Amino acid sequence: MKITTLKEYTPEIAERIRELLIQLSRSGKDRGEIPKEWFDELINSPYHDMLIALDENEKIVGIATLSIHMGPIIRKNAYLEDFVTDASARGKGVGSALWQEMLNWAKEKGCKNLEFTCGHGREASQQFYKNHGATIYDTNFFRKEI
Repeated sequence: MKITTLKEYTPEIAERIRELLIQLSRSGKDRGEIPKEWFDELINSPYHDMLIALDENEKIVGIATLSIHMGPIIRKNAYLEDFVTDASARGKGVGSALWQEMLNWAKEKGCKNLEFTCGHGREASQQFYKNHGATIYDTNFFRKEI
């Protein structure tokens, strides 16, 4: 297995990433394909990256989308938006390898913390994070559509 940063767009890569995101959130099925412009913006940004895990056949078996968030007190934090491994690859170390690479990415960018949310009813995901040293905070997540 190899972990790398997404560096190019192809329709095949876009479709594979969409398939993985559907495994993460079933609502992704209704959204259609991910626009090439989104990939272009992600690839060209110094503040965002997508880490991809490739198996021995170069098939994408996991992804993690990371961003840098800036603040006046804690200057930089990394934020994990999407993190998923293919159902067929779970339990084979893909998630742990991606996790370690996320931490490396955040350190290289000068971030102090890696922050993320995990929905209710995702006990396996929550246990993964606990096993990898993450602290759970009692908080509420808000979203305002604009």
